[in-house]
Amino acid sequence: MSELRNILTDSVNGLFGDRVTKELLTEFDQGKSDGGLWDEVEAQGLTRPLVSEENGGVGGEWRDAHVLLVASGYHAAPVPIGETILATWLAEKAGFGVPDGVSTVIDGRGALKLDGAKLSGTAKRVPWASQAGHAVVVVEDESGAKIGLLEMSKAASVSDGENVAREPRNDVVLDGASVDLKPLPNDVPADGIMQYGAMIRAAQIAGALEKVLQQTVQYANERTQFGRPIGKFQAIQQEMARMAGEAASSGVIAEAPFAALDEGRNAEYLIAAAKARTSEAAGTGASVGHQTHGAIGFTYEHNLHFATRRLWSWRSEFGNQRYWWKKLGERSVSRGADQFWADITG
Repeated sequence: MSELRNILTDSVNGLFGDRVTKELLTEFDQGKSDGGLWDEVEAQGLTRPLVSEENGGVGGEWRDAHVLLVASGYHAAPVPIGETILATWLAEKAGFGVPDGVSTVIDGRGALKLDGAKLSGTAKRVPWASQAGHAVVVVEDESGAKIGLLEMSKAASVSDGENVAREPRNDVVLDGASVDLKPLPNDVPADGIMQYGAMIRAAQIAGALEKVLQQTVQYANERTQFGRPIGKFQAIQQEMARMAGEAASSGVIAEAPFAALDEGRNAEYLIAAAKARTSEAAGTGASVGHQTHGAIGFTYEHNLHFATRRLWSWRSEFGNQRYWWKKLGERSVSRGADQFWADITG
């Protein structure tokens, strides 16, 4: 691990470990307040790992962003760190100024119509749009894909909405909004927001699964029934072993596309595999966690649900497992039987 990655790992886990308490998460659920956490995240430079030092970033690699995303999932941090990391990277890459504050991303292909330099239409369930000052948007017309930077307060009407974890998910309505558009950079695919968003969610799911696993093992070793900890019963041990396998495999596959991008390799196949696999594991992990905890795990007073509600939400965002399994199947068919084993092992 690089020195920068060590610093980022210590910084983000130290911050979230101290600040993301049950009380803070409850306050967020009740009123959407993060208790000033976002200001601390931004002050420590944790929103710009992929931005150059000239633009206020740290000039890091994708794997540097990965450790931040896993930590945000593990701690259930109620801040839009993933969306802002992606938006700031895309903004700089496209040649826009890097916005301060909360930013989000909008995949406007098919939903937003471009008329000259004006955008109209409705983008559904945009993450954290109600709190974002800016949004990086990708749209398409007959000349190809384009990327733009929207100032939300001037360009958009934003509806209320949230996911199961009570994170903002808002419809964004544009009615002839003026936007500075540029050609999408050659090395960013037209569905780049979908792909990179899926990669981000996979890393966050991997972090949340590790948290649920640790909570479940601890509870199974502390909760006694019939005179011994329930973790000593074979049936419970089998379920926790299955859950541990899901968490471990998710951690490995979620990191793979970040490493591929750092090495200059095409990560599309690995992104699809990561999101499909972690989305599937999210359901298993949440299920085993709640089954092991029993009734207490479903109460609001217990903190298990802060992770499991995010697992249930994130597994469907930026494409659910069926969407990405289908992508993998289509790719395998198009490449032919001779490439199948190489794709799996490579």
